[in-house]
Amino acid sequence: MRDVEKYLEIENRLITGYRKKIWSKFVKAVKEFQMIQEGDKIAVCMSGGKDSFLLAKCMQELQKHGDVPFEVVFMVMDPGYK
Repeated sequence: MRDVEKYLEIENRLITGYRKKIWSKFVKAVKEFQMIQEGDKIAVCMSGGKDSFLLAKCMQELQKHGDVPFEVVFMVMDPGYK
């Protein structure tokens, strides 16, 4: 149960704690540049870095709470670094 609570805390922080810094700018850019249209299927590539995880979470939240219905899928990438 502890993992679920931690996950929900992190998820909530994205929307509340980073609303001005990240979330609002992300939503503004998506709308302003019409990056997502109804029915789109968007792939988010997960490399394991913080930036890809943040983008994935933003896309997931936008899908859940946004005005435009779209599908999001996540792919894992091995960047080949050793």
